Amino acid sequence: MSESQTLIDLVEKRLTVFCSDRRAELTAIEPELAPVIDFIQGLLIGGKRFRALFAYWSWVSCLNTLPNPITEEQKERSSKALVDICAALEMFHAAALVHDDLLDNSDTRRGAPAVHKQFESLHENSGWAGSAVRFGQAGSVIAGDLMLGWASELFDSGVKRSPSSEIAWQCRDEFAKMRIEVMAGQYLDILEENAGPTRDADEAVGRANRVMLYKTAKYSIEAPLLIGASFCGAESGTLRGLTAFAIPLGLAFQLRDDVLGVFGEPEVTGKPIGDDLREGKRTTLIALTRQSLNFATVKLFDELMTNRELTSEQIKLLQETIKGSGALAKVEQMIEEYGNESLLALQQLKLDDYGKQNLKALALKVVNRSS
Repeated sequence: MSESQTLIDLVEKRLTVFCSDRRAELTAIEPELAPVIDFIQGLLIGGKRFRALFAYWSWVSCLNTLPNPITEEQKERSSKALVDICAALEMFHAAALVHDDLLDNSDTRRGAPAVHKQFESLHENSGWAGSAVRFGQAGSVIAGDLMLGWASELFDSGVKRSPSSEIAWQCRDEFAKMRIEVMAGQYLDILEENAGPTRDADEAVGRANRVMLYKTAKYSIEAPLLIGASFCGAESGTLRGLTAFAIPLGLAFQLRDDVLGVFGEPEVTGKPIGDDLREGKRTTLIALTRQSLNFATVKLFDELMTNRELTSEQIKLLQETIKGSGALAKVEQMIEEYGNESLLALQQLKLDDYGKQNLKALALKVVNRSS
């Protein structure tokens, strides 16, 4: 079994045990709280665990570069604590997905109903009074909030076993910054969906890039890398180098996600075809498309992009428009350029060779993924 798979197994085991403990805690309050943990645990199953892996391999990469190398006993103790930190990153990510699906009105996640749709179905199947939709929305907000709290709980469980109090505070600072940045990015995302069509199209690419920087690049790649490196006491120069590696990789990661959101195969992505089009996502791909269209075509394009009930024919028309505009080719080129920039930054970092090899493999997987 590979070292990466071993980490994934340890993280998933930790999440399972943690959720089991939380189930007992919730159902002791009221047995009817069981569906809350059921829906949360269902979402936590699976996933690629990119954030956990970036944190782990960053930690490994920095260990042997420290001025005062740690002992094997210290390494073993830290590696166990790191599992909680990695589990916290995955819990935080899942919480963000719960809220993101609600805000985007996205019905599916990983081939299954989104959490708000599961709460909605619970209401409908139980024959309760009131609005099933409203109940689903409220339930998912509460579930996501619970998960954010649990992510902090898991994170604190790990960092309190840090090699020093200084390292613990550095890790906490990075986690707090990540939390603020992803919330800021989420707001900028919904702002762009609503305000974007009314604003200057020439500035749309810049606005879309700002969204993906804060909503995805920094929290999905940069934060895990900096937390992993900080946990072993990496120096500031190393942290700056990891940021230079992380940001272009995070942008490539989100651009790939944007392409998959429009052209991905449902059986692979776990989402309906053209899901981003139905949600009216104002991504870089969409911004580049709009830049190349004339006024009349942009107007029609925007009308379709605000239609939540797009037919398969309308989705195909939008896909063909995006391809024909040259936007898809531009985005693929951007992905390649950002990926190359990221790998060059990694190459220049003075890190453990074994760790760097695994970071490179992880980076290539992020850029070339199909789901």
